[in-house]
Amino acid sequence: MNKSILITGGTGSLGQALVKHILETRSEEFSKIIVFSRDEQKQYQMSLEFPENKFPQMRFFIGDVRDLSRLKMAMKGVDYVIHAAAMKHVPIAEYNPMECIKTNINGAENVINAALEAGVKKVVALSTDKACAPINLYGATKLASDKLFVAANNITGWNPITFSVVRYGNVMGSNGSVIPYFLKKKEEGVLPITDPKMTRFNISLEGGVNMVMHALDNAWGGEIFIPKIPSYNILDVANAIGPECEKPIVGIRPGEKIHEEMITSSDSYYTWDLGKYYTILPATHKWNLDEFVNHFKAEKVTEGFTYNSGENTEWESVESLRELISNKL
Repeated sequence: MNKSILITGGTGSLGQALVKHILETRSEEFSKIIVFSRDEQKQYQMSLEFPENKFPQMRFFIGDVRDLSRLKMAMKGVDYVIHAAAMKHVPIAEYNPMECIKTNINGAENVINAALEAGVKKVVALSTDKACAPINLYGATKLASDKLFVAANNITGWNPITFSVVRYGNVMGSNGSVIPYFLKKKEEGVLPITDPKMTRFNISLEGGVNMVMHALDNAWGGEIFIPKIPSYNILDVANAIGPECEKPIVGIRPGEKIHEEMITSSDSYYTWDLGKYYTILPATHKWNLDEFVNHFKAEKVTEGFTYNSGENTEWESVESLRELISNKL
């Protein structure tokens, strides 16, 4: 008890799922859960779902990760930070590049500096498969963010704080993702397909939450955790949602890939298999590698190993997607 946790971007899909998970499974452990975000309307709606008289741990803090002084104020006395705030829409980031940089890179630096000053114990930052060999600005900013959080472990000095990263693919049903978009477009009888060959990794909200909590509990500092998850083909998603709909091919949007990647062949030299997850370890770290390997029973991946949504060994079918969509959404 008496632990406190702050979630930047706490009103987003994953942020809300994290809050719900902590309240349902670890409420005795945390006496304070701080939702830090800049959207007052979402905070108001969330406060109705988690009212203070029923959930006295809840705190709502209006703020932007671009604002260092506000972050410092919010983090006073905080033990753990989950950094989920980001500007994540690929075409919008392409059109507004400096805004994306201010939030995703400068915001990451602010979170790091505020956490160091406040004496936070652990920080877990959320990443994306688009940060791996990025071709769009969003992915490039998240790669820079990942590098900042990994390298932050080198400047902690006497401070025992650790920084780590979780990287995963599309969260199923999250705001702005393809499934809610297709469900809405189904009413018009048309589901636009960018490219029939397009694939994506797929993780449930629950899977994303479990992975973040795993990192919060088990990270030694500097790891990038990656889940073993299935892929889907965009055409299978469309057929699962609206088999009777028209499916015109409209072409990929600016900055989009046909397939996503989470581990490149260059990463393979630093990648270990932890069983449920892979982890990319930093080139330099404060802890002993042999101890890490023994503790997690980690196995080194083969040289040149890659993890790509188009070459995955596990796939969702039209039937499994339909079942997931009906159960989860």
